[in-house]
Amino acid sequence: MERHFETSLRDLKQQLVGMAGYVEKAIDLAADVLTRRDPAQIEEIFAVEKEINKRHLAVDNASVTLLALQQPLAADLRLIVAVLKMNTDLERMGDQAVNIAYALKDLLARPNFRAPKDLLEMFTHAKFMVGEALDSFVQKSPALSRDVLKRDETVDALKNKIFRETVEKMKADPAQIDDGLGIILIARNLERIGDHATNIAEDVIFAATGEDIRHGYKVETLREALKK
Repeated sequence: MERHFETSLRDLKQQLVGMAGYVEKAIDLAADVLTRRDPAQIEEIFAVEKEINKRHLAVDNASVTLLALQQPLAADLRLIVAVLKMNTDLERMGDQAVNIAYALKDLLARPNFRAPKDLLEMFTHAKFMVGEALDSFVQKSPALSRDVLKRDETVDALKNKIFRETVEKMKADPAQIDDGLGIILIARNLERIGDHATNIAEDVIFAATGEDIRHGYKVETLREALKK
């Protein structure tokens, strides 16, 4: 029974990693559409997102089955709970890639559209965060996870800068409003992708160490606060 559980747990992790590969592909395709100004790949993003949704359900079902039938304890229980949460974050990243694809479809239909350099930089950082968060899961590395948390500040700063500069352009020239709204939508979805990568990094830390660092709390700090 123990050997069967270990095999099932290993299969579950592989399922999650496989799903994550599709999420990375969707984000890569969106970045490629923007840099090459080639809308042909937009339909591929939609197809990839359908595969993400299918795998999302499969990982959920496998996780619930393990919880219900195997009744894991301690570290294994933390891992399965973390996988369930990561699964949700990955599915939402797929949704965000689709949101970006729709925005790009509109923007690329306007021949004068030019992507801000900061938006391209946001793509680079967001993609790196997703990749590093997944590496931290595969390697069981809290150190890599903490690197993801630090990089989230850079993504947030870029988003704020893009918002600020784009709104100023829209105020100065109403003809920029359509482009500006598309740029803001893309930046917002990239920020959300970064947030989901951060959630995954936090879940890896929880699975590996039992430490819950969400909302800036450490377990010990939270326990002390609840005693007061």
